[in-house]
Amino acid sequence: MNGITNARPPGLAIGALSRLTECNIETIRYYERVGILPRPPRTGGGHRVYDREHLKRLVFVRRARELGFSLKEIRGLLGLVDGGEYTCDEVRAVAEQHLDAIRAKIADLRRLEATMADMVAHCDRGTMPDCPLIDALFG
Repeated sequence: MNGITNARPPGLAIGALSRLTECNIETIRYYERVGILPRPPRTGGGHRVYDREHLKRLVFVRRARELGFSLKEIRGLLGLVDGGEYTCDEVRAVAEQHLDAIRAKIADLRRLEATMADMVAHCDRGTMPDCPLIDALFG
């Protein structure tokens, strides 16, 4: 044997974790501060050393954020997972609440779109300094 093994290194530095998860280093540190990501052990030199569980959890958090879950919602989901005795119904309830919030935002955006379309439609593109769009925003 040539001395090279397939053993995994004991952990990942924060830069490696950042690259693997495409998560900003400052965001990782923030997640540690707010308790979303457990604080990793440190080397004698003070460098953080992340393990596979940190990686899995950070991927979970990133994916949940991409789906629009708030940190409070993510904390709730992780609380279920961390307890180890969650049911699919409990997770579904959190997801349904989030879906309701998404639908409310979509409805708000549709109202906003209609309002903006109406304002733009009333613009006559004139050369006068008066503008119905500006007037509507001031009104």
